Amino acid sequence: MPLKRLLILFLAFGVAACTAFAPASTPTPAIPTSTPVPPTATPPPSAAVVNGEYITIAEFEAELARYQLTQTSLGATVSEEDANKAVLEDLIAQVLLSQAAREANFNLTESDLKLRIDSLAESIGGVEALSAWQSAHGYDDASFRVAVKRSAEAAWMRDKIIADVPSSMEQIHLRQILTYNEGDARAALEELKAGADFDALAAAYDTITFGELGWIPRGYLLDAKAEEAVFALQAGQYSDIVATEAGFHIFKAVERGEQPLSTDALLTARELALRNWVAEQRARSEITLVP
Repeated sequence: MPLKRLLILFLAFGVAACTAFAPASTPTPAIPTSTPVPPTATPPPSAAVVNGEYITIAEFEAELARYQLTQTSLGATVSEEDANKAVLEDLIAQVLLSQAAREANFNLTESDLKLRIDSLAESIGGVEALSAWQSAHGYDDASFRVAVKRSAEAAWMRDKIIADVPSSMEQIHLRQILTYNEGDARAALEELKAGADFDALAAAYDTITFGELGWIPRGYLLDAKAEEAVFALQAGQYSDIVATEAGFHIFKAVERGEQPLSTDALLTARELALRNWVAEQRARSEITLVP
């Protein structure tokens, strides 16, 4: 996932850098200059440390407040434990993305950073309003600059990752017979084995879509068992019964081959690519969660 849910102040900031897939306005990458970082005698109060980089308590609590406010506005109920986990995982992903951006020689210049902060100030009602917001959420000017810079770096790396997702790939044109109890599914399967027409049965069980699912790429189906069953099929074949949370399915591959991705499928493929990248990067990183 990815990166829809933030306040207007952070349309270009925070978790949205990891999960939004609209093209981001990012400055031209440049070779960064080496700037010595003075040693910190006392580490800041932190929620996590990612490859030596701190996610401060102030950052975490500010992001958590925005997340909870957004969930409330959507009418969603999220437990404190689940909210804490979701926000921390998103912040870790953002740090991993920003670190990778710097390794790829992306450099946010001081003028670029100033433009972003000025834009945020304008959107919230001016410099004084932004300063008040920072104070209310535990930021000073320095820590806020770090957070905005990290967000821009993460957005640049996100865009780099999703740009590599192809716009076409192998897909299966899929139909299904969907039932809501196993008995009906077994009866349908027996009819198919006896020579019944798949499309006619699919239409009988779904009079609106007639079982039509369209072209499906890998990673698009939510259930791993369903995807495995579908991509084992050749054109004209149908599957055994596949049980998912949605019901009991019998899938048929109408045809398969390279096809352009639909808008929805492309967004899903990009989200999957980003999620896989973060998982791989996380596995090779040194991450310490602070109790």
